[in-house]
Amino acid sequence: MRLFCLVICIGAIFLQACSNSKGTEVSNKPKKEPPVSIEAMIVKTRELVSPLEVSGTLQAQDVVEIRSEVAGKLAYLFIPEGNFVAQGTILGRLYNDDLQAQLKKVQVQLELARKNEERLKKLLEVGGINQQEYDQALTQIRTLEADADFIQAQIRKTSIIAPFAGKVGLKQVSLGSYVSPNQVLTTLQSLQLLVDFNVPEQYLNKIQTGNSVEVLIEGSSVKYQARILATEQQVNTSTRNLKVRAKIENGDKNLMAGMFARVMLGGNEKQNAILIPTAAIIPETRGKKAVVIRKGKAEFVSIETGLRKEGEVQVLNGLQAGDTIAITGLLFLKPNSNVQIRKLRE
Repeated sequence: MRLFCLVICIGAIFLQACSNSKGTEVSNKPKKEPPVSIEAMIVKTRELVSPLEVSGTLQAQDVVEIRSEVAGKLAYLFIPEGNFVAQGTILGRLYNDDLQAQLKKVQVQLELARKNEERLKKLLEVGGINQQEYDQALTQIRTLEADADFIQAQIRKTSIIAPFAGKVGLKQVSLGSYVSPNQVLTTLQSLQLLVDFNVPEQYLNKIQTGNSVEVLIEGSSVKYQARILATEQQVNTSTRNLKVRAKIENGDKNLMAGMFARVMLGGNEKQNAILIPTAAIIPETRGKKAVVIRKGKAEFVSIETGLRKEGEVQVLNGLQAGDTIAITGLLFLKPNSNVQIRKLRE
């Protein structure tokens, strides 16, 4: 009877161990992540008829930070914020009474030295002195003139002058402040504006120095004309774009540097193109990517973009007609993620 009970106990322990072992095996199995629910679309080729349009940014032709050349206390300040000033306008002046006093002292010494030189010159003509004494008088004059020029240069540095005509920015200092060459007093921008934009390399035949382009500003119905001034020396190897700079011919006081602009490069052209929603593009430091769905999994592919339309971007390389791409849920996707398409857009 005791032997029978012992056998039953050992069997129960064995069954429990097997059960625990199976449970451990089940728990050690990796959990399968649920598929990410997204909306997708099938890439198609269609005819694109539109003017060649690229994005640009307005820039001031000249812009400078106004600083003092030397350190000192502001004794005069004239910074008309947001207004236009002419070239050479004095925007500020540092305390320079000590330099003015030094200059007066040297000028008095110089006047006395010149009188002495005139007197010695007459004595030299009659043989009253030798040539060396007269040369020493001339040397003293030249030395004092150099000292005066140096002090005048130091005085000029205490004046803060507008280097060109333009619009003054916001004032950063107050009258009586002690300023240094490292401190920005205000900014100054020229009235003439430029527009910088990037052109895909396949459209470089439309870019020639001297050609005109049309510029549209967001929020304005006015069409501005700009003349191409120059281009960069080479195409950007990462984006395959060439940077171009144009000068806006008819300047407008309503335009400001930093504004977004749309640049029209030419007339309407017909071409077969792949257009995808802007939201389907993942920007990266060195390019752009889109998510292609293949066999229920997400695959990230590098793409090259071209022209932009409202809400859409032309894809030059990386996608083909018939590819299925994700257009929502991109933040939740990673390479080889399981994907469930809840809606397929045509």
